[in-house]
Formats: sequence, C-alpha cells, structure tokens
Amino acid sequence: MTQPPALRVPAHAIVAIILILVFAFFVRSWLQLELRAQGFEISHARDLSYLMASPALILMLLPIIRDHKVFVLQLLNRSHLTVRVVLSAVALGVLMRIVFWSQLLARISFGLVHSDNPDVVADPTFYFACPPPQVIGLGFLVMAVLVPVVEEILHRGILQSAFVHKEQTIAVFVSAAIFTLFHPPASYAFVFVMGIVLGLQFWNTQTLWTTMITHATYNGLVQLDWRCLRGSWNPSAEKLPVLQPGVWSIAVLIVSLLLITWLLSERKAGAPLAPRP
Repeated sequence: MTQPPALRVPAHAIVAIILILVFAFFVRSWLQLELRAQGFEISHARDLSYLMASPALILMLLPIIRDHKVFVLQLLNRSHLTVRVVLSAVALGVLMRIVFWSQLLARISFGLVHSDNPDVVADPTFYFACPPPQVIGLGFLVMAVLVPVVEEILHRGILQSAFVHKEQTIAVFVSAAIFTLFHPPASYAFVFVMGIVLGLQFWNTQTLWTTMITHATYNGLVQLDWRCLRGSWNPSAEKLPVLQPGVWSIAVLIVSLLLITWLLSERKAGAPLAPRP
C-alpha cells in the first residue's frame, strides 16, 4: 500500500488553522452581505467576497505554510506534473460532476427530491443563458484557480498530512470533515464525498497537483452549469417513478463510480515523503 505523505504539525498550529478558516469564513459572509446590499447579484457577490478576503486569509496562514515550506514544495514538484497525471486528474473531476448530476436526476426520477414551489414546471425544461463574460471570468478565477490552490494546500497538504500519524484512514475522514464544514450546509453530503475522493487521490499520488487539477476541473464545470444552465424538472406525484431517466441515471452513476474507483487506484506520481518535524 502507498505510504501517504506525513507531516509533524503541532496541535496549536492545527487549532490556529481551523480558527483562521472560521474567521475568514465569517469575513467572507459579512462581505457577501454588504455586496448584496449594494445590489450585486448573489453569485457575483460571493466571488468578490472570496477574492477580497483571500489576501487576509493567505497572510494569516503564511507563517504556518512557511514553517512547512519544504514539505509543501515537495508536494508541488513539477516533475510530478506529467500528461498522464493531468489527464487522470481532469477525468476524475469530470466524473465527479457526472456523479453529482446523475444522483440528482435519479433522486428526482424516483421522487426523493421534490419542490413545493408552484412555479417549478413538471416537465423537464433546460436551456443555456450565460451572464456577462466578466462575471463568468471572475467566477473561474476564484472558484477554479484560487479556491483549489488554497484549499488543497491546507486541507490535503497540511491537515490531512498532519493527521496521518494518528491513522491513515482517519486522516482522510478528518480532513474531509473540516473541508466540508466550510461549505454551504445544503451541499454537506456531496462535499464530504468530494473530500474523501480528494483525500484518497492525494494519498495515492502523493502530490498536490492531482487534487488541485481535479478540484479545479470540478469547480470549473460547476461554474458552467450553475451560471449558464437554466431549467427545472419537478414531476408530479402521479407520474412517479419516472423509470426511464431514473434507470439511465443510476446506470451512469454506477459506471462513473467504477471509473472513479479505477482512477483512484492509480499509483503515486512522486517519491515517498518522510515525516517532517
């Protein structure tokens, strides 16, 4: 079995990281409310709040990252960034987005998800309508570049590596749980699964390039379908279950999960990393 990257991080440093993340989370929330009050659309306000709060977050975390600079740089060794690594990481991000949509469509098909909003139409209606380029551009900059870099260095590179000394599997679950807490509650279940997938990917490849690329790919696809895809589907109770889309969605979900399992079994991209004090 691949030996996961391990790092000696004092308990007070781990507590400091979590407190800094909590502080940054509240600052972003406050900034988002202020921007909303000034008339910014919710997604635009969220992106701007993250962009505005990020310098302070990075500045507060800099001493901790600097203490473990050599370890982090090992995880970002450019020799690990091969064509195979990039393609595998991109494929994993795409498959995770397919998993999200297939499980959602399956749940709708079998009546596990239903909206009480009378304005939501029963028949599926979907179309594309993208916001202005500058809004999408900001979304990609924040969610597909800045967020993956910061979150992967912290949650996988430092926190997961710090908990490996306790137990390898526990390290993946703990880092995924902390990762989940700093996302909207409505998305906790899927974000936790995403955290587990990224944790296992980091464990097996021993490089942050893979998780950053997968995270960036997934977030980039979210920007496209969340901002540009418009539509709804809310089948009435008498039509449930809607078997054909439900069965196809489950089939796609199973195939995607099998491919994800196969990709996660890929051998490490870099050399084993010894624990650092």
